[in-house]
Amino acid sequence: MEARKNVSPEFVLGEGALALVGRYAANFGANKVFLVTDPGVIAAGWTAKAEHALSQMGIPSHVYSGVSPNPRDTEIMRGAEIYLAEQCDVIVAVGGGSPMDCAKGIGIVASSNRHILEFEGVDKVVVPGPPLICIPTTAGSSADVSQFEIVNDTARKVKIAIISKAVIPDVALIDPVVATTMPAALTAATGIDALVHAIEAYVSPARSPITDLHALEAIRLVSANLIAAIEHPHDLRYRDRMMMGSLLAGLAFSNASLGMVHAMAHALGGLMDLPHGECNALLLGWVVSFNFSSAPERYLHIAEAFGLRLEGLPRNEIEKRLVAALQAFRQSAGLAHSLRDFGVGKQDIRILARHALNDPCLATNPIQPTVEEIERIYEQALTA
Repeated sequence: MEARKNVSPEFVLGEGALALVGRYAANFGANKVFLVTDPGVIAAGWTAKAEHALSQMGIPSHVYSGVSPNPRDTEIMRGAEIYLAEQCDVIVAVGGGSPMDCAKGIGIVASSNRHILEFEGVDKVVVPGPPLICIPTTAGSSADVSQFEIVNDTARKVKIAIISKAVIPDVALIDPVVATTMPAALTAATGIDALVHAIEAYVSPARSPITDLHALEAIRLVSANLIAAIEHPHDLRYRDRMMMGSLLAGLAFSNASLGMVHAMAHALGGLMDLPHGECNALLLGWVVSFNFSSAPERYLHIAEAFGLRLEGLPRNEIEKRLVAALQAFRQSAGLAHSLRDFGVGKQDIRILARHALNDPCLATNPIQPTVEEIERIYEQALTA
């Protein structure tokens, strides 16, 4: 077996995990916590619960909620400025991928006194940030356990990836109760994001037996529970399984990396400011079809984990049925938009393809595409 490195934070999974934030902050010797969140999470009441848990341990906090759905470089820089001014020494993120990625950026900027965009790429973070505790409110981004951080470069209108062990949170407190306030559309988009994480990790050239185990179980959990979680938002059985699926998918992709779906979705999110999970949902079937010939056995395993029985069928039939099932799944989740519905036109495709071609996630796609091949997939997704 080829040697592979695997990294993950300490994590607590289960009901009541959020209430442990005060204890963990105290373990880090916190004098004042910088609490990164967003207006939706505040309205749902989870930020206040984290503040209360901190105050019970005698730890004051400062709330920073200036975070957009696609976190911007400017928001990270402003957050770091406030973090230093408030003399905080521990960061807690309560929210989905956006607050958690913003919190990661605030930490490394505050520690290094450098601009967040200087860390673009792999292993560019030299000085680690302060202790970071993440409390995810969605089941999908897996930012609470990954060594990825995605930032919107507002000047270039492109999402950049920062990949480093230094942005792995110190602790993830994964509480399924917190997910019960997610609206259906967000449940769907983040759930599909987790599915894509697992699928791309399973076919990544950087995969390992450990990431394979995590990825396949994540596919099983998400495919079997996402629709039920959308239809029964307060049923903790489904929320718990989706949180587990997101966790396992995160452990898989954080160590095996991602692929072409994410490279193309990052380009879309950066240029058009579109929801990341919906971009992934739109592109998944087309990219699976493009990649299928490179790893047909692996895609058969994915189909089986997805609940399809295709053993013994010709490869072209396996591909056809898997892609059709993925497309039907996203539509069942209520994600039936095309790129054109989001305002993307043919005139945007060239620049989108060039941005995707430069995304580091493309390095671990099973096939290295040309810019023209990426353009064709965007064109297919225009009306899908």
